[in-house]
Amino acid sequence: MSHDHSAIEKGNMRILVIEDDTDTAAYLSKGLSESGHMVQTAHDGKDGLFMALEESFDVMIIDRMLPGLDGLAIIRTLRASQNSTPALILSALGEVDDRVEGLRAGGDDYLVKPFAFSELLARLEVLVRRSDSETAQTALKVGNLEMDLLTRKVSRAGQTIELQPREFRLLEYLLRHSGQVVTRTMLLENVWDYNFDPQTNVIDVHISRLRGKIDKDFEKPLLHTVRGAGYVVREDV
Repeated sequence: MSHDHSAIEKGNMRILVIEDDTDTAAYLSKGLSESGHMVQTAHDGKDGLFMALEESFDVMIIDRMLPGLDGLAIIRTLRASQNSTPALILSALGEVDDRVEGLRAGGDDYLVKPFAFSELLARLEVLVRRSDSETAQTALKVGNLEMDLLTRKVSRAGQTIELQPREFRLLEYLLRHSGQVVTRTMLLENVWDYNFDPQTNVIDVHISRLRGKIDKDFEKPLLHTVRGAGYVVREDV
């Protein structure tokens, strides 16, 4: 994607709406078109999946309950085929477990019906902006620690470091925010997809493991704990 923030500034996002309720679909299509965006609509899961795979969109709005193929199955299928187009899930189900299930399936955001159109639009813009900034980078580096986002290889001072998928995501998030203090809440929401604190030491365990791999055998530590605040990856001069 080369459109950076221009797609948002010009108001011409390409949006796929997969929604079986004709009134909701028409409401979304009308509102988004009036906001200057290009909208295509599918009324069942199979058509929606086909359109999502065949064409390029900036963002998708996917209803959770759909005939043919439900919204979460669509997102899982897209993610399995390396399609990373941001997806906002619409649902009448608003319980925490439902939201977590939607985010775990590969959804990027979750909005419960009924919703305010202005909030929907703001959330879409955030998703596209985030997608643009993430797509632009192919490598992350702090000091002599390097992460290649294309090959998913991590090395420090030329030595390859083997990371588990969750450790990779954790380090990627810390590197994208290098020099900034990252809170536990930020990590839970962005690395574990929890929008609540499950009261476990899951973060501490992973931070400890990660530190053992990227810092233990090297001269200077890069992963620091900021007491009472969170964690930061930075090179101390």
